[in-house]
Amino acid sequence: MGHDQTNSPPQRTEDSRFGLDDGHGASHGGASKHSHGGYATLALGALGVVYGDIGTSPLYALRETVLAATGMGAGGHGGTVDLALNAPIPRGIIIGVLSLILWSLVVVVTLKYVVLLLSADNNGEGGTLTLVALAQRALGRMRGGVVLFLGMAGAALFYGDAVITPAISVLSAVEGIKLVTPALDEYVVSIASGILIALFLVQSRGTEKVANFFGPIMMVWFLTLAGLGIYHISDDLGVFASINPYWGLRFFFDHPGVSLAVLGSVCLAVTGAEALYADMGHFGRGPIRSAWIWLVFPALWLNYLGQGALILSDASAIDNPFYKLAPQGFILPLVIMATIATIIASQAVITGAFSLTRQAVQLGLLPRLEIRHTSEQTSGQIFIPRINAILLIVVLVLVWTFRSSSNLSHAYGISVFGAMVVDSLLAFIVIWKGWRWGLAATIAVIAPFLIIDVAFFAANMLKLFSGGYVPVMMAVVLIVLMWTWVRGTKILFDKTRKTDVPLLELVGMLSKSPPYRVKGMAVFLTSDPETAPASLLHNLKHNKVLHERNVILTVRSADTPRIAEEERVRLSRITDDFWRVDLVYGYMESPNVPKGLAILRKQGFKFDIMSTSFFLSRRSIKASPQSGMPVWQDNLYISLTKSATDATSFFQIPTGRVVEVGTQVTV
Repeated sequence: MGHDQTNSPPQRTEDSRFGLDDGHGASHGGASKHSHGGYATLALGALGVVYGDIGTSPLYALRETVLAATGMGAGGHGGTVDLALNAPIPRGIIIGVLSLILWSLVVVVTLKYVVLLLSADNNGEGGTLTLVALAQRALGRMRGGVVLFLGMAGAALFYGDAVITPAISVLSAVEGIKLVTPALDEYVVSIASGILIALFLVQSRGTEKVANFFGPIMMVWFLTLAGLGIYHISDDLGVFASINPYWGLRFFFDHPGVSLAVLGSVCLAVTGAEALYADMGHFGRGPIRSAWIWLVFPALWLNYLGQGALILSDASAIDNPFYKLAPQGFILPLVIMATIATIIASQAVITGAFSLTRQAVQLGLLPRLEIRHTSEQTSGQIFIPRINAILLIVVLVLVWTFRSSSNLSHAYGISVFGAMVVDSLLAFIVIWKGWRWGLAATIAVIAPFLIIDVAFFAANMLKLFSGGYVPVMMAVVLIVLMWTWVRGTKILFDKTRKTDVPLLELVGMLSKSPPYRVKGMAVFLTSDPETAPASLLHNLKHNKVLHERNVILTVRSADTPRIAEEERVRLSRITDDFWRVDLVYGYMESPNVPKGLAILRKQGFKFDIMSTSFFLSRRSIKASPQSGMPVWQDNLYISLTKSATDATSFFQIPTGRVVEVGTQVTV
């Protein structure tokens, strides 16, 4: 059930004030302030967590795009296609496709995400909801429902990617094993399910441990990609012509009939780009940028060039150009390595989902959730048990429903590029209003990215009825959940404000007619320090006593990741026996009320945990036909409040010192 602190308007819900985004973000400016393992270790870890998804794109992206460009059709993500192998593929198609892939990597990944959006951080934290926070801050009083809705849509679409990517990646991996052991064909779904269960189970060990294990493997993978590409580039050095974007643009003029289909396949080369931004809090801006510039981008580009040169020299290689880059004796190790790499690809979106959830709670889009900090040395290492379990269940449902990566491929792309469109729109607001660029300059910077994102999104919408409905339906469900939480919280806040008693008025009444006093100190947690907490009113009504000293405590979340200890507590005197205390935590810190109050001793305020009682108001919420929401939405909101993490454990208050006072309200 919801506590007193959930009753506030959506842009300032008590969840966000209470810093639910606790202690798990990155330091500002990237990795320079990360202490554990240093910059190089974080860059290596980023290879395993951030770049797993985009790093496995060479397995299928070029092949699917060429097949789409030639009108020969695709067998899907990781499938096989029967082709007329004697028919050479026109040179202009290969060079054009290579140019489109290269410049997609340059524009979408390097310029938009690595250069631009990694700079639009909220003190080291990234992701779609970071853009929402920055946009709301930039708009000030002008902030409206549009920015919040964009945030909901972007978050919901990213969750779609977070379940589709593990399902399709692991299925693709296990289907690759069939090339070596065809007897495993009928066990593909079962094997994939076992791998996925193991992958989600290890998440509880923390991003740091997962990154330390996956990072070195992915470094070998990227070096292998580069080596295989270099090995075959000499087959046709003409592939370097693809550096000229003219060939990519000319492709659209020469082949307008397949342009959308080709874009729908080219986008496979950049899926995972949004993870660079979403996972910035885990590793920092600097390590992510360095890993991309010095290893990931060169390796991907060289591999695509090698595949293109191989196809130009041998048209029959189009059936599986990636594996045919390898010498005959190296195919089996490459299949095994690719299998591991595609499993690792799931990690990027899983950790991104954790980061996104933390920010959604902080913005008041979701109820309070348990968020574990899994590393004492490195900020940004988090694990959210409930989200991990939900992701696993949905991923397994997708695997057993679609049963092959080919079937799932049609669901791939809508969620990714829908989220990218949202990022571009929010970035426009942040750059224009927050960075105070001129409107013309902002349009000049964002318009090219937005046009490309919309083009990719439109291309993928062609797959809506053949699988694309999956992320769309998921997004609709998640938007309804978030919107219900926002609306319900505001309605509850407005309703309780009508019956609230001003704190100063109550204190004045108590001074004139003092109740019986008991020894010790009482701390009343509230979201609004200007009104008397419900727990205080009920204590007076039922127990008819007042403690010697009474503290009205409000815990707030700042829009910075960490707060210096000297700025943590603000104390103000009302009377000799009533005090207001504000505890402020950064949105990446874990609120600890007893430790925060202990800081007051330096200001001469006596605090002894053993003589202090903490009063919380536990509200029992009932649905009401006059709430302003349909009854089904009332019931959904009530279910969400019941799912919120208990405030006692969240604020790390000893359970033996807590008194909960129940009240009933309608929403």
